[in-house]
Amino acid sequence: MKPKILTTLATYDRHQFTSDVIAGITVAMVALPLSLAIAIASGAGPEKGLVTAIVAGLLISLFGGSRVQIGGPTGAFIVVVYGVIATHGYDGLVLATLMAGIIMMVAGYLRAGNLVAYVPEAVINGFTIGIGIIIATSQINDLFGLSIKDVPAEFIEKMHTLWNARDSLSPFALGIGAVTMVLIVGLRRLAPKFPGLVVAVGLTSAIVAFAALPVDTIFSRFGDLPRTLPVPSLPVITVERIIELLPSAFIIAFLASVESLLSAMVADRMIGGQHRPNAEVLAQGFANVGSALFGGLPATGAIARTATNVRAGGKTPVAGVVHALTILLVMLLAAPLAGYLAMPALAGLLILTAWNMSEPHKWRGYMQAPTSDRVLLGVTLVLTVFADLTVAIGVGVALGLALRLRRNNATMEKDWTPPDR
Repeated sequence: MKPKILTTLATYDRHQFTSDVIAGITVAMVALPLSLAIAIASGAGPEKGLVTAIVAGLLISLFGGSRVQIGGPTGAFIVVVYGVIATHGYDGLVLATLMAGIIMMVAGYLRAGNLVAYVPEAVINGFTIGIGIIIATSQINDLFGLSIKDVPAEFIEKMHTLWNARDSLSPFALGIGAVTMVLIVGLRRLAPKFPGLVVAVGLTSAIVAFAALPVDTIFSRFGDLPRTLPVPSLPVITVERIIELLPSAFIIAFLASVESLLSAMVADRMIGGQHRPNAEVLAQGFANVGSALFGGLPATGAIARTATNVRAGGKTPVAGVVHALTILLVMLLAAPLAGYLAMPALAGLLILTAWNMSEPHKWRGYMQAPTSDRVLLGVTLVLTVFADLTVAIGVGVALGLALRLRRNNATMEKDWTPPDR
């Protein structure tokens, strides 16, 4: 469970350091608007996203089992975080994140990282697409500039409320959001190594500021962002609250473990490397405990940011350290500028993130999979959107294991021959 940074530093040189610094700064420019947008969509203040990217991102790079993993807040947690905050308050989320971190630390020490491989892929695909749908629909209010103060969490009620508010659509908000999305897609295709996210969001937000358009910004909705990290503190801890938040803590631990290991496997394919799963799970535990102590959000390895790091030339975990320190520097020196970011621009960014995380290029393959896998994906997706993520994962994993046992039994019966007595 030795951290990768200790392995890579043994042969570290100036060329690797230069590549890591460039990649770290590049991925920080991508992570900055994403961290703000994810925190806002989760029902938290935007500064919570920055705190998470700094603290958790640093710890994941220092203790992780991947050479190029980039950690921080991710879209997969939006649904869980929003639900925990709505039910238990932000202090409840901090305690759940702290508990999840401890669960992952124990799992890492017990070398349980390899057990994630037993989670059916159809379940992962189903709740990922479901989360993408929930994220995208949660951003319709800001993208269209609708006059809804509190959007319901329940899917059908949410869509009904959004439809009833259609007459309050703001052409300025929709225009800013649409232009942001076009710029992000265009820059990603024309210059994939360029941090197009921050350029697109920054450019359209600048148009809002200089043209004084009637469009919501981070400042108009949340006020000034803090310029320093908060002082570490513990949430209120009681036996009753621990029992109450235990299911949420297990879901956070499960999601963080699955997404970080999936991200590490994607990175392995890109660089031809081999990550250490148990070290990675242990690092996620440290990162979530650290994020909770600073009042941040749950964190995990981020597939899109990790891929950006690799494409930008990141070689070792030092790039992840530079990424975290760069965001800290921005927070210390340029936090007021982030207040000018337009809410429709961030909404457009998150809708594209939701689209990408659902991996539409794989949908045809899903439809050609065995019937049992398609049913498993569909059940998990529907339960994620219309019921609850906890229910979706529980039912999906249980159903997946039952189907696997059925296949194994069928194979055993086929290969079995009666003994000659």
